[in-house]
Amino acid sequence: MGKITIQGILYDEKSSFLKGPSLAPPLIRKAYHSESANYYAEDGSFITPELFLDTGDHKIKEYFDISVKTAKHLEIGNPMITLGGDHSITYPIIQAFRSVHGKMDILHIDAHGDLYESFEGDPHSHACPFYNIMKNGLAENLYQVGIRTLNDSQRANAKKFGVKINEMRDFASFKMPTFKNPLYLSFDMDALDPAFAPGVSHHEPGGLNTRQVIDIIQKIEVPILGADIVEYNPTRDINDMTAMVCAKIFREIAAKML
Repeated sequence: MGKITIQGILYDEKSSFLKGPSLAPPLIRKAYHSESANYYAEDGSFITPELFLDTGDHKIKEYFDISVKTAKHLEIGNPMITLGGDHSITYPIIQAFRSVHGKMDILHIDAHGDLYESFEGDPHSHACPFYNIMKNGLAENLYQVGIRTLNDSQRANAKKFGVKINEMRDFASFKMPTFKNPLYLSFDMDALDPAFAPGVSHHEPGGLNTRQVIDIIQKIEVPILGADIVEYNPTRDINDMTAMVCAKIFREIAAKML
């Protein structure tokens, strides 16, 4: 039995602008196995397929079925990496993690705060997961990095819930948070500048580069209970460039979990 569980969530029904992230999980897997790269993470860990208990890719009919399915996969007892999917999936995933693991901190790397109470009439939009997570007390602390699109309502909600935000404009002074609990890492591909990851629905210039994201992951010093990689939109990709970035991030997260 593998040491890390993988689940793919084929879901983008809560995407507000473009569909496409539901196509991502099998393409991230394909990139991970690409003969143009290898299975080694940068710390020397050999991240072979045998390390994973892969539950496959799952089509989702009802939104909160994601929570039920995640809880079932967590019964195995491994840390888990989820391949999404739009960012709405993180809320029901965290519901399951909280029920199994209790207290946790979240590190959220993204261009967007995703702190809307409701977006385009949908309280479970991919623009809302972290509002729902914090409103329902599912995380002890939420740390956000790479944010560069905050509006007044999101700033107010961040203040209301005590969210600790390092905005992209202040990244030069970024220091790794001191996490107080085991960690869940939620990585939205549009945290990266579009130059490094064109295959996303929302191109938001002025973002992180791939090296900066890898450095953040490598500096995590608490156990990682789970992680997701979301918002890769293959319909916008160029020469599978973003898929390969997803695979690289996947390997580095797995190495840190191990």
